[in-house]
Amino acid sequence: YGFINTCLKSLVIEKYGEETWEKLRLQAGVQDSFLTFEVYKDEITMQLVDKACKILGVPADTVLREFGEYFFEFCKRSGYDHMLRTLGGNLYEFIENLDALHSYLSLSYQANTEVLFLFVFPQEMNAPSFRVEKHEDGSMHLHYYSDRRGLCHIVPGIIGAAALDFFNIEISMEIVDQTEEEERTGKKEHIVFLVTQNPVFSYKERNEFSSSPQYLADSEKQIENQLNKEDLEKAKNTVRDRGSSVCPVKKSHWKTIRGIITLGKGKLLRGFDPVYPKSLWIDTKTFCNGLPFHMVFDKELRVKQAGVSIQKIVPGLQTMGICLDHYFSIVHPEVPFTISSIQKFINSQFVFQTRREMMPESWKQRPMLELRGQMIWMESLQCMLYLCSPLLRTLHELEERQMHIADIAPHDVTRDLILLNQQRLAEMELSNQLERKKEELRVLSKHLEEEKKKTEALLYAMLPQHVANQLKEGKQVEAGEFKECTILFSDVVTFTNICAQCEPIQIVLMLNSMYLRFDRLTTVHDVYKVETIGDAYMVVGGVPVPVPTHAERVANFALGMIIAAKGVQNPVSGNPIQIRVGIHTGPVLAGVVGEKMPRYCLFGDTVNIASRMESHGVPSKIHLSSSAYQCLKYKNFEMTGRGEIEVKGKGKMHTYFLIRNKTATENEIMGRP
Repeated sequence: YGFINTCLKSLVIEKYGEETWEKLRLQAGVQDSFLTFEVYKDEITMQLVDKACKILGVPADTVLREFGEYFFEFCKRSGYDHMLRTLGGNLYEFIENLDALHSYLSLSYQANTEVLFLFVFPQEMNAPSFRVEKHEDGSMHLHYYSDRRGLCHIVPGIIGAAALDFFNIEISMEIVDQTEEEERTGKKEHIVFLVTQNPVFSYKERNEFSSSPQYLADSEKQIENQLNKEDLEKAKNTVRDRGSSVCPVKKSHWKTIRGIITLGKGKLLRGFDPVYPKSLWIDTKTFCNGLPFHMVFDKELRVKQAGVSIQKIVPGLQTMGICLDHYFSIVHPEVPFTISSIQKFINSQFVFQTRREMMPESWKQRPMLELRGQMIWMESLQCMLYLCSPLLRTLHELEERQMHIADIAPHDVTRDLILLNQQRLAEMELSNQLERKKEELRVLSKHLEEEKKKTEALLYAMLPQHVANQLKEGKQVEAGEFKECTILFSDVVTFTNICAQCEPIQIVLMLNSMYLRFDRLTTVHDVYKVETIGDAYMVVGGVPVPVPTHAERVANFALGMIIAAKGVQNPVSGNPIQIRVGIHTGPVLAGVVGEKMPRYCLFGDTVNIASRMESHGVPSKIHLSSSAYQCLKYKNFEMTGRGEIEVKGKGKMHTYFLIRNKTATENEIMGRP
């Protein structure tokens, strides 16, 4: 489920940052987000773990252990804290009941799932299983079975975090055995951990502990040693003395015990010892009716007894002595159907499934019934008791098997689970829909942001950024006066003749090739492109943002234009095109014109003179006015005088040609590396 990958993402972001996660997911080739209840391929998680090891430079066992510790906290934050905390009164009970928790959660997750401590896996992936053995010295052997190799290091992380948080003990876990076992579904990795535990004390508790009797891991032994024999004898004598000083009323067994507990300062003297009747006060018929889903079988798997409801569903069980494995297969745990295998996993919940081939012909089209329950070995009878209930999740599953609520015993909580889970499934579906909508909105928002950036880029290509921002905000853009700027015009020599001899598409391709080169140069030299009309190209330096180096920028841009034009082919002659360039420096008025297609325009005589410099220019030359020449005179540019020429509408003007930049190379002019 996406729950696992989401947790891994959260761990990486929290400990190593967003950039590390982005790098990790790109290398692993996975998406950025995961839906909680969506099933993802197992390879995704394995890829993420593998790439995390390489990027972080940490061994796999360290990464998995750290993930296990974080996963425990992630589960608590996700709302499973109370469920986990009440699983057992000590670490042994906690681990012993993990498989039972798996079974419960498989009902909550509709898609037939199993879980490793909330580590959710679809059932076909054969989830891991736990078996624990307790020793007299307080240590334990934890047996871990899994189809997956190499993930066992998650277990110490999860179990260690749970032990510290729930039971205030630090544990160490080391692998003492690692084998492969051939099971019904194939080879399973069998890891045996040695678990040793030590209490964690505060400073005050440590002092109290040093003066108290020696700590014993076994809670029953610890309770018994809290009162010594003298305390016990004294308590008994006191009870006896008090009994002789009052009316000789006979005290019950439990009153005596309560008195001893009270006199013993509220501390239990020994562990609980149950009381059993001398004979069983229930007849066979009542037992089979009261527990309608149960079976008793011997070492050879011969059925000795069965509940009435299970006989109704599997008529073959009415013949006592038939072999159980003929009618059922074990779904969980994945073990062979033998008494020895069942005894090995006797602390696990067992799931049986009816065999289709053994069912009546009219029932073979129904889904097979699954039973879930516990195994109890009866040593005196050398038989196994299987106390179970039908494994049903919804009313629909109940109907599919043509069963009714009445078939389930009134005391069986399966009745309530079916009804409650029906509601929970509806809530989960709603949650899934909301999560999918949330993900869709996130993707749409991301796409919207991308489109917004494209729109802004297009807008900024048409208008200066600060002007465009003002228009977006609905503000009126005031016209601005610029006391000094440098304007450039260019056009293609003999453009009219070229148009007359070519197809329109050839003209478009030629101009596009030329303008792409020029547009790149505007970025290199940071000049503003005002507009293009046909073959005419207009840029300005010092507008809309005033800069003292406006003339140098436009001059370098002009030199780049001459070089770039040599790479554009004349569709008529096949030779490089030639352009004329004219530059003039002076004051202008700039502002936005129009509403439907607003344009940032320049006004003033400076624009006219710059245009005249271009129209009166020479092919492949950069024509400068005297004011532009004065601005570049002491700026490391090589220029030569053209002399006085007659300029239309302006009379005689002294002009110049720009030759080159004395300090900049061609690559620098063109913005090449």
